[in-house]
Amino acid sequence: MSKHLALGKAGETAAADWLQQKGYTIVERNFRWGKTEIDIVALKGEWLHIIEVKTSSSDKWGSPEQRVTPQKMSMLQRAATGLLRTYGRQWLQYDVVAITWKKGDLPHLELIEDLGCS
Repeated sequence: MSKHLALGKAGETAAADWLQQKGYTIVERNFRWGKTEIDIVALKGEWLHIIEVKTSSSDKWGSPEQRVTPQKMSMLQRAATGLLRTYGRQWLQYDVVAITWKKGDLPHLELIEDLGCS
């Protein structure tokens, strides 16, 4: 497995653990709908959270959350349609867990909530 894929997988695991500590219930990881993957699907209260995880070891390409493009948000929105068929009608929110994980340091996680899907 390449370094960036291994970092991404480790980031998703760290994000899921961290979200659970914050009171979220993880209901799906790596949910696939067609060619789109939702990293984490979680419940908190009445809300179903569609969570994109972006992990970076440097700021060379910008901050992790800056790499969530409008095209990615559109893909997540389409995948969420399939997800809602499984879970029924829910209040839905799109979030990002941005992780900066520099070599030798502990990861820094930030939850960016309620992104619009325009």
